[in-house]
Amino acid sequence: MRKRIVILASGQGSLAQAIFDAAELEIQVVGVVSDRADAQVLDRAKKASINTAVVELTGDRQLWNKQLFDQVDLYKPDLVVSAGFMRILSPEFVNHFPTINSHPALLPDFPGAHAVRDALDAGVSVTGTTIHWVDDGVDTGPIITQMEVPVLPEDTEATLHERIKKVERGLIVATIALIIPTLETNTR
Repeated sequence: MRKRIVILASGQGSLAQAIFDAAELEIQVVGVVSDRADAQVLDRAKKASINTAVVELTGDRQLWNKQLFDQVDLYKPDLVVSAGFMRILSPEFVNHFPTINSHPALLPDFPGAHAVRDALDAGVSVTGTTIHWVDDGVDTGPIITQMEVPVLPEDTEATLHERIKKVERGLIVATIALIIPTLETNTR
C-alpha cells in the first residue's frame, strides 16, 4: 500500500516537483498545503492533479496552528514533508504527524530562515543540505541525511542557493525512499 504524503510549501515548488516526479517512490501525494495563495507550488500541484489548500496566517497564530492541523488531518497522511515551508510548526502538529524538513545548510550549523546567507557570511568553504525530522524547535530535529555543497569564491546567495536546491531535490527523494518502509500506515 502506498504511503500517503502531504507536502507543505510556501514558494516555487521545485522540491515538491521532485517528489511529484519520483515514480520510484511508493507514495501517493494526497495534498499540497501552502500558507500563501500566490505560491507557484499550488499551480504545480494542480497540474499534477494533486489536491491543494491554502491556510494563510492572518494574525492569530493559535487559530492558524489549528487550521493547519485540521487541513492536514483531512488528508490522513503517513508523512508530512516540509519542502520550503517558511513557517514554524506547532508542537501539537509535529507530535501528531511524522514530519520531515529540507534545510539548505549542514545542520546544526546555520539553522533558521537565512541559512545560505549565514553560511556565506561565515566564510565557510562547504555548506550543503540536511533532511531532518521536525521537532518543536527551529531546525533542531534529528538529522536523517545530509549532503555537502562546496562554496565557490564567486558565489552569491542566489547562486549558492540554486546549487544547494539541485542537490536538495535528489536528497529529499532519496530520504523519502529511505524512511517510507519505516512508517506505519495511517489507519485513522
